Amino acid sequence: MYKNILVPIDGSRLSDKAAKEAVGLAKAVGAKITLFHCVADFPAPVYAESAIMAAQVTAGQYRKEAVKHAEDLLAKAAQKLEGTGLKVDTVHAVSDLPYDAIIAAAGKKKCDLIIMASHGRRGLSGFLLGSETQKVLTHSKVPVLVVR
Repeated sequence: MYKNILVPIDGSRLSDKAAKEAVGLAKAVGAKITLFHCVADFPAPVYAESAIMAAQVTAGQYRKEAVKHAEDLLAKAAQKLEGTGLKVDTVHAVSDLPYDAIIAAAGKKKCDLIIMASHGRRGLSGFLLGSETQKVLTHSKVPVLVVR
């Protein structure tokens, strides 16, 4: 059935819950798990405060720290899955469009299912904040299982 399950994580309890669901399904069908984390790209200075920050931190320094953060987060998440008997892979990306990075990672890693969390925001907050999960559901050609 499924051979490789992509699990986007952000370090929250909700993404841990999605990973736990992925473990159960992966064990049942004999799939491997690919953990994914996306970090935002270096912000372009728009306001004076941003320009001050940009003068203190270069884009290269920011990306280096962002990648280190992603690798640390993924290593901790993979460590939690040790002892499950599953093969676990990790991948990260730097992008201002997390939903697009999730879909791209699923394609690149040949994942045939995405299991991700949703905070379940509705109404005005859901409209204003947007939902990466909703965007993945809308644009992905790979099936998506949403955990709440």
